[in-house]
Amino acid sequence: MIREELLTVRGRIFLLPSWFRLTPDSQLPTSKFMTLPLKQYPFIGIVTLLVLNVNISPVISTSPSVNSTQLNIKPLSYKNRGFNPDFPAWGVRSFLAQTTRQAALDWLNQGLQAIQGGNMQDAITAFRQAIQSDSTLAPAHYNLGLALRQAGQLQPAADAFYQATQADPQFAPAFANLGGALLEGNNLQLAADYLQRSLQIDPQLGFAHYNLGLVKELQKDWESAIASFKKAMTYSQNSPEPAYHLGMSYLQQGKVQLAKEAFSKAIAINPRYAEAHYNLGSIWFNQGKFNEALAAFRKSAEVNANYADAYYGAGLVFIQLKQYSEAVKVFQYARDLYKTQNNSQWAINAEKLLIQTQNLNNKPR
Repeated sequence: MIREELLTVRGRIFLLPSWFRLTPDSQLPTSKFMTLPLKQYPFIGIVTLLVLNVNISPVISTSPSVNSTQLNIKPLSYKNRGFNPDFPAWGVRSFLAQTTRQAALDWLNQGLQAIQGGNMQDAITAFRQAIQSDSTLAPAHYNLGLALRQAGQLQPAADAFYQATQADPQFAPAFANLGGALLEGNNLQLAADYLQRSLQIDPQLGFAHYNLGLVKELQKDWESAIASFKKAMTYSQNSPEPAYHLGMSYLQQGKVQLAKEAFSKAIAINPRYAEAHYNLGSIWFNQGKFNEALAAFRKSAEVNANYADAYYGAGLVFIQLKQYSEAVKVFQYARDLYKTQNNSQWAINAEKLLIQTQNLNNKPR
């Protein structure tokens, strides 16, 4: 069984970048008309780090083996069951099959050891050698797909996941990862089909529910997205992303209080979730609760010092509090970060607000 704690991730994995922002007015915003943009976190598939963990174990399918031996793969070791050398019907062919399978397992374990040592390219090479030795070994295809995806090679990763589903039609995580790859490629309907297939095989596969929720989110089917994220939270309790996206879906429905609760849940799981802190700050800001908003933006910047939006949001709060000198400082910092991150439009936005705030700060009071 795949341990649920292996399903928690952070970072840009299986992403469909989609940032929801409102362009600031050319005039200095006021609390009456200003609404702060809610930041959509890059979509994160929980799928890719299943083997990329300190305690790495091969992923084995649950369906019966089509070969004469049945595999029971354990971390960095293996055991073949059902082989009886005294049974005369085996003969040379079954001995060769056994030898081929053992060679494939050796390569599979070498690949997992390479991942544990941080050698992704060596892992990819080893998994390919395992497949060359035995193309029916579904875990070799699957782990190759995970390694390729981690290396940023999406199309080869998708091909590997597909081969895993062909080698074992009951291998639920392979279908789920293939769906995740299609999600990244914006093939939403086919992604949904593969994700639903994975859930038919294993209804408790948390990351499949999560990725299906992302599909529904992109399709603006908020009720279905909410249902999927709730199931993902049930089966992947250590992952903050389902709670975060649950909050985003609630916001789309105008259910602000439920959104706040969901963002708070994401933060409870991962206190360093900068985007969740930011969106809480945005909600507080739009409700006119500027001190609470400032605290949330500060926390967001604290956990991610390069998160330009957190400084931008803090600047807007300082304007409302008429603390113009503080606003100037954070707008400067936000502008410089946007420039460094090649976000030219938001660098311009920050520069405009910076100039207007400097003018306010220089006025005699």
